[in-house]
Amino acid sequence: MSEMYAIRRTRLREQFNAAGNAAALVSRPANVRYLAGPAPQGAVLLLGKTEDVLVSADPPEDRPADGRPDDALRLYTLPGPGDPAVAAADLAAAQNSDSLAVEEHHLTVARHRALRSVAPALRVGDLGGAVDQLRIVKDEEEISCLRIGAEIADQALGELLESILVGRTERHLALELERRLIDHGADAPAFPTSVATGPNAGRRGHRPTDRRVEEGDFLSVCLGATYRGYRCEIGRTFVIGTSPANWQIDLYDLVFAAQRAGREALAPGAACRDVDRAARQVLDSSGHTQGLSPLTGHGVGLEIDEDPQLAPAAMGKLDACVPVTVEPGVHLPGRGGVRIDDTLVVRPEADGGPELLTITTKELLAL
Repeated sequence: MSEMYAIRRTRLREQFNAAGNAAALVSRPANVRYLAGPAPQGAVLLLGKTEDVLVSADPPEDRPADGRPDDALRLYTLPGPGDPAVAAADLAAAQNSDSLAVEEHHLTVARHRALRSVAPALRVGDLGGAVDQLRIVKDEEEISCLRIGAEIADQALGELLESILVGRTERHLALELERRLIDHGADAPAFPTSVATGPNAGRRGHRPTDRRVEEGDFLSVCLGATYRGYRCEIGRTFVIGTSPANWQIDLYDLVFAAQRAGREALAPGAACRDVDRAARQVLDSSGHTQGLSPLTGHGVGLEIDEDPQLAPAAMGKLDACVPVTVEPGVHLPGRGGVRIDDTLVVRPEADGGPELLTITTKELLAL
């Protein structure tokens, strides 16, 4: 693992050196983790002129659940109250760096001013989204973590489907799913679990309420597990307690067809907006243009919503080993709706095509 982190830091160093910067300060938590491993909350990483330093207000835990920072890094803990980013800038100046690239999109104006005041001789530039771009293509170790997280989410969802659901509230079911994620080995839920019933079903990002599950309801669930920092996502829709009505079958079949079209469009070299179009045009052709989500999928990894974005105006093309969600949905106001959401890894056709990580059935089950 130490070698892997060193390789990532070398790639970043090549980029900021080529842009004329002697050192770089990484402050965005997911980016710090990508380059340094699990780090104390609020830690920043200095890629310095003479050495790389992880700067933190608190020392690393003795036995953290998901590992420790890369042991090739020097760890510097502030002796008292202070801002690790400001301390890192001071360390960069002490290494005789004349320039420092920072993640301007993450630093507040106040922190930026503090950096300049502690090291006025440093020329401060913008690192931009350099680390975010490095994170898009995952190595097999990262994909393995996502795969395990998907297995955990599948297990939690499968156990819920075997329990009695009628009469229970959305909030209760969401809390139970999150408990089951932890029971099966997740570090934490990947995001707040969404359980939506009846007229709420099919809403993207619905926050659970005290509405109780009733027979004949659509039930849409979206959950994810975090495993060793990596986050996956799965969403499914079911019918409660009875055979689905014709309108429910028709709507479900439509969303299923859209989701399948999006999955089948995933391939190295495919334009992100073309994948979105493949899923979206199935829904558009059936008159469901209004109210569609602004995107039909997105990248996942150390954050639950990363690049690339699968959206109509998205730029760029997919690479192999990029994990993404495909998650079209339709919500009919006052009636409910359907969401189907999978996490997949883009693979070339020679390797079997897209690798499906979330395998819970997509059959329209009556629970």
